[in-house]
Amino acid sequence: MVVIKRIVSFLVVILVGFYIWSNYQTIYTEVKSKFETPTPIINDGNAYTKNKDYLFVKHTDTYIPYNKNDIINIYYSALDQGWTEFTFYCPREYETCINDIESVSKDELLLSNINNYIHPFNSYSEVKTIYDDTGEVTLKFKHMYSQEEIDRINEKLDEMFRSVVYDGMSNEDIILALHDYIVNNTIYDVKRVDYNDQTYDSARMTGLLFQGYGICSAYTDTMAVILFRLGIDNFKISSDYHVWNALYINNNWVHLDVTWDDPVTPSGIHTLTHEYYLINTDKLKSLDKVGQEEHNFNNAYYLYF
Repeated sequence: MVVIKRIVSFLVVILVGFYIWSNYQTIYTEVKSKFETPTPIINDGNAYTKNKDYLFVKHTDTYIPYNKNDIINIYYSALDQGWTEFTFYCPREYETCINDIESVSKDELLLSNINNYIHPFNSYSEVKTIYDDTGEVTLKFKHMYSQEEIDRINEKLDEMFRSVVYDGMSNEDIILALHDYIVNNTIYDVKRVDYNDQTYDSARMTGLLFQGYGICSAYTDTMAVILFRLGIDNFKISSDYHVWNALYINNNWVHLDVTWDDPVTPSGIHTLTHEYYLINTDKLKSLDKVGQEEHNFNNAYYLYF
């Protein structure tokens, strides 16, 4: 009886060993997956990807977070690539990852300021974050502009460039010419701001370029796309009630507020000014009236100023 038991035990060991040997790769993969963080699937970016590092946000290559700043950079990088959906994973050693994901995903001000560093055609109008206790996180973005709108906008910008840009012009000359074109062909949509009248799509480039009405977001998006076309590094800056452009030119970061160069006058006469054209922060803030500090931005998000 003892001999039979030993033979059975031996056969069981042989069979188990054979099973493990024949299924080694499958077993190894399954065990490995329990301890290793899955690798995100990373696709190429689109034509409007900037791939830029800034002081506030930086591009990531791995998309694996180990702290809250890494999470912020993943949001920035995924948006910058122009993706509509992206899934990444929290590593086991990052014990507070899901808590930090929840914190970032619910911070609308933070997400909005991240969005300011994105090309307008890749920026979001809605963002949704889905996560679970396994550490899988999926970001879903609804973009501000559809592909059909982008095509129409690009055609309009081509027309604008042909009408005011000539051989031999410097980048500064081109910026000034297009700045003046925007102001001369746009009416600031007071009714949208004061009464939420949505007759015109004035919060977006489509309203400014095709209807002739805009508010600050439309002026700023339009200039941001123009600057991108010229190869000039730029991003948007926002305060509680306003948004404008920042750009890097002549080895300096400066401000450009096309909206405020298209002032609403008491007489209703259309006016073109250059008070807010390529100026530093001290000059920008000196132009604000007491009780109307629309350029009072948070330096924590815009560390160049």
